[in-house]
Amino acid sequence: MQVLQIRSDGCLCRVKLAPNAGKNRVDGPDRDTQSNLRLRVKVTAIPEKGKANAALIKLLAKEWGLAKSQLTIISGEKDRNKIVHVAVDPPFFIDFFDKWAEKFSEVPQE
Repeated sequence: MQVLQIRSDGCLCRVKLAPNAGKNRVDGPDRDTQSNLRLRVKVTAIPEKGKANAALIKLLAKEWGLAKSQLTIISGEKDRNKIVHVAVDPPFFIDFFDKWAEKFSEVPQE
């Protein structure tokens, strides 16, 4: 499974969030135990009262040039593994995401 999944109302992005990190950053894609790709993200916020989730949304919105309101965590609110809904035009965003992801030199091969 890829990092992004297309839906009629946007895209779903699989994320592994590491809260309480030294710096807010996106580390790029990696594989989980089932060999599915997900995006590794680190935030400085603590996982308390939704602070880390809010930091995740803020960071991804900034990285992708989107409004925070276009991103919603639909699964994994209290888990490190999350699914984020991105309310965008899927073909446009897939193209953008592929170009954006090129900056990560160590993209795992399937």
